[in-house]
Amino acid sequence: MKFIDEAEIYVKAGRGGRGCVSFRREKFVPKGGPDGGDGGKGGDVIIVGKKDLSTLADFRYKRLYRAENGKPGSSRNKKGRDGRDILISLPLGTIIYDKRYTNPIYDITIDGDTFVVARGGRGGRGNARFATPVHRAPLEFEEGEEGEERVLFLNLKLLSDIGIVGLPNAGKSTLISRLTNARPKIGDYPFTTLTPNLGVLSDENMNIVFSDIPGIVNGASMGRGLGLTFLKHIERSRALLFVLDVSSPTVWEDYVMLLDELSSYNKEILEKNRTVVLNKIDLVGDEESKRWVNFFAERGMEVIKISALKGDGIEGLKSYIKDKTLAIQKNSRV
Repeated sequence: MKFIDEAEIYVKAGRGGRGCVSFRREKFVPKGGPDGGDGGKGGDVIIVGKKDLSTLADFRYKRLYRAENGKPGSSRNKKGRDGRDILISLPLGTIIYDKRYTNPIYDITIDGDTFVVARGGRGGRGNARFATPVHRAPLEFEEGEEGEERVLFLNLKLLSDIGIVGLPNAGKSTLISRLTNARPKIGDYPFTTLTPNLGVLSDENMNIVFSDIPGIVNGASMGRGLGLTFLKHIERSRALLFVLDVSSPTVWEDYVMLLDELSSYNKEILEKNRTVVLNKIDLVGDEESKRWVNFFAERGMEVIKISALKGDGIEGLKSYIKDKTLAIQKNSRV
């Protein structure tokens, strides 16, 4: 399915049903009086968070969502049936905006979370509601109220425990395929990843969600390459893995460039816990990879060396990530 992270839709809640004008007409019941029932309430438009969704592609083709109108009241004080609600499922991480305002109206972050974005109109009162001791045969009734309507802008920022960042062809896609159930496109050329990938590392005790965004190039925060389009998808990651090609002649410069681009986009991203992953150790000697491990460690950084292609160091990285995620989750609850 094509990855879409922005969409605009129109939602219209149901109109309330009309109240009824009616009088009892039964044999042997003189002066039966008014018995017109109320109209039913219009249906609501309700947003529902779904963890199994990861794109807004469905809204590219269907943009109009209407809830059912309430049914009119009837005689014998029968209330009209309420209109059926309409449910709109959205991926977790979707921020909802009313196009009339600047600030978001809701942020879907929990599976099964619901929010009413447009409320159905109240049903109109039937003539039985207007009867009084001095006004015994009322003809008054109410039309149902109109339901709310809105034009909504949906902005998806993927939620993940670990965000994977790096230059094009650093081996991010191969790494996420080793760590999780994701099966991204992998090739020996830049920009193999054209859209974010999500994967889940599962064991008996926990599920860890990874997001892999397209490679970041110098100037991504200014619109170069694909980085600007997808940098927002690591804003909500709890921690970051910086995947570096240890066979590159500019390993440190690559890392500094990634920091600069992320900082230019949003300085708060660099406040996240981050780990350096030195990839492609199969392409360099053991001494060279150890030298870079020591280089980053001396600068106070957590660093792990792996070969995503060969699988070297992957199990150790998995254990490290599980421990790190548990620590982050524990701290977030304090």
